[in-house]
Amino acid sequence: MTSTFPDISISTERLVLRPFEEGDVPALADMMTDELVTAWTALPHPYTRADAHAWATGKAAAVRTEGRGIALAVTEFLTQRLVGAVHLDRTDWRIRSTEIGCVTAPWARGEGYACESVLALAQWLFRDQRFERIELRTAADNTASQQVAQKVGCISEGVLRNAWIARSRTEDGGWTDIRTDLIVWSLLPEDLEGLPGRMADANGFAYPEWN
Repeated sequence: MTSTFPDISISTERLVLRPFEEGDVPALADMMTDELVTAWTALPHPYTRADAHAWATGKAAAVRTEGRGIALAVTEFLTQRLVGAVHLDRTDWRIRSTEIGCVTAPWARGEGYACESVLALAQWLFRDQRFERIELRTAADNTASQQVAQKVGCISEGVLRNAWIARSRTEDGGWTDIRTDLIVWSLLPEDLEGLPGRMADANGFAYPEWN
């Protein structure tokens, strides 16, 4: 039998990470058509309302039920506004390892939400699910994702050369595929020890533990 993660929601001081719902479709469609999301992800382009509906009402849940990982909407605790998405994928249940990724809506950038959601999911994964390794892969020029990896305590392990296809704007306003390297980052349970204090010392947001 394939192992699966439980159907859960995770709360932090500012955010709620929960399963996607049909009501997320309009905001999800807007978020996924953002230029930075188009450039650095392998999502369909153009990303349509139908794509968002298929994800929110079935495909996101299938990530969990098929044993591949878990996909969660990231919402503000006070406003319930969708501010991002975070997911685990390519989960290896034998070695207790998985890959994490996140997207932040353009209207929510600069608030530290990506770091907060990644860290909350990582804490839950290590402490509750007894996982031993999380891996992140960031495109070589995607500095925002690299900053998230560094801020949550990840260690850079190396480069996968020519391993990803990103998108770049053309002169006529369209998009073209470009090959790029991937930087591999890892996070182990011990990497989180003392992290809130280290971030507070660096004038960062001192993330609360997940609930």
